[in-house]
Amino acid sequence: MTAFIEAASPHVMNTYGRLPIALERGQGCRVWDVNGKQYLDALGGIAVNTLGHNHPKLVPALQEQIAKLIHTSNYYHVPGQEVLAKLLTERSKMSNVFFCSTGLEANEAAIKIARKYGVDKGIAKPVIVVYEHAFHGRSMATMTATCNPKVRSGFGPLLEGFLRVPVNDYEALVKATEANPDVVAVLMEPIQGEGGLHPMRVEYMQQVRQLCDAKGWLMMFDEVQAGMGRTGKWFAHQWADIVPDVMTLAKGLGSGVPIGAVLAHGAAADVLQPGNHGSTFGGNPLAMRAGVETIRIMEEENLLAHATKVGAYLKSRLQQELAEVQGVVEVRGQGLIIGIELNKPCGALLAAGAEAGLLFSVTSDTVIRLVPALILSEAEADELVTKLKPLIVQFLSA
Repeated sequence: MTAFIEAASPHVMNTYGRLPIALERGQGCRVWDVNGKQYLDALGGIAVNTLGHNHPKLVPALQEQIAKLIHTSNYYHVPGQEVLAKLLTERSKMSNVFFCSTGLEANEAAIKIARKYGVDKGIAKPVIVVYEHAFHGRSMATMTATCNPKVRSGFGPLLEGFLRVPVNDYEALVKATEANPDVVAVLMEPIQGEGGLHPMRVEYMQQVRQLCDAKGWLMMFDEVQAGMGRTGKWFAHQWADIVPDVMTLAKGLGSGVPIGAVLAHGAAADVLQPGNHGSTFGGNPLAMRAGVETIRIMEEENLLAHATKVGAYLKSRLQQELAEVQGVVEVRGQGLIIGIELNKPCGALLAAGAEAGLLFSVTSDTVIRLVPALILSEAEADELVTKLKPLIVQFLSA
């Protein structure tokens, strides 16, 4: 087998614009392809591989769990669900958890909670406020909540019940909702990942929390990409010192094992009752063990503080090195979720990066996204900058 694949497999549905690379193994923040070429992994499975690859504490725990039970069913109690739910609610100050397998599923469940919450209050057609640049998934409901026209095109008619507003514009939110009695919830990403790494300001999140309290709306955070320590706190909204009514998680929660979660609090905690929602694979013993071990290892290795320190270092280095580069619009983000916005579409950089031994992604056409494992060292951050800067300079000068 060669590392560079000549064509897509005729047996695999053509839904991804893949790079012609086949990865075979990983260690820490590095991966190797089938030809033995090494790459610094600054993508981390798109913010999934919290602990990096082949973590010496995680792997034996998962091996042990596989030898016991991988899957049973939610017909029965799964002790790991209780353990992981307690860990998550303690760290979020929320009440209870529903487990699923992906971020899309988690966001679907959040939307269902909001709608049923509204219907239970007598609102026949509940409306959820969503945002410009938002990305919540590709199912019919989450795709409608998503802003990107490339994701939505060709799948109409879209669902009713969503109202879109600008990011960080409180007056626009008030104006858009003041004459609408059907609004039941506000759904936002504290840092928009797929939408181009746009952060919600702390003051704005606090204002929305106050508005939701005053109006009786649910404040719902999609923390699928920004949560689980990526910004230096367990959940990115905690920088605003607020508690949401609903929060969704996935990606980094299982360090690579598929897992999703919906946390609820207050009025949202008891909306879903038996028969209202479910998941065949959600909450299975393997996924629960992965979540429990991820949190345990993160705390043992002090990865929240590490992500804060190394993320600030990486962002500072990028800002310094790219400050004088014409065509670099902004370096933004927090912790180890960083975006570099350029003044033109830069998808071509993906192949150039791979050739140079660096993996990252481009989102929203013009934003280089860096979401490496939370174990990234300062030396690896230096290496990332050393590899990335000449690629950007060459691309922008072409």
